[in-house]
Amino acid sequence: MIPTTYDLLAAHPFLAGMPPEQVAQLAPWARRRLFHARARIFSEGGHAERCWLIREGRVTLDAQVPGRGEVVVDTLGPGSVLGWSWLFPPYRWHFGAVAAEQTLAVELDAPGLRRLSEEDPRLGRELYRRFLDVVVDRLQATRRRMLEAGTVPPEPATG
Repeated sequence: MIPTTYDLLAAHPFLAGMPPEQVAQLAPWARRRLFHARARIFSEGGHAERCWLIREGRVTLDAQVPGRGEVVVDTLGPGSVLGWSWLFPPYRWHFGAVAAEQTLAVELDAPGLRRLSEEDPRLGRELYRRFLDVVVDRLQATRRRMLEAGTVPPEPATG
């Protein structure tokens, strides 16, 4: 039996523990999405109108670096969330994203999520909390990678 969009959402780690009625509210704003290997999903600076819950495959995040072009800054795999720029005006992508291999995801419509969040503040708080956890985790991971690479100065001594 082919899983429904609700089933795909409910099974994703990002939504683990979310009440079934809240997952059901998200389902009309979701759809299956398949990206072929090397397909550009979005470009840095573009309008952020979607986000994705990755089920299978891998996606690379890239940034435009003067003199170097697009540089891969992270790779996301199954269980990851792709895209949080839709949360904050002006709703522009901070990075670009490319499917590193064939990737199956659940795509969520960002304007629909924002509307749902306004109509149901309890759901909105839950979604924003979950997305902010993703943002904080990514920032911490980026900081660790930069420290390991020696590209971030140590924090100043206090005293």
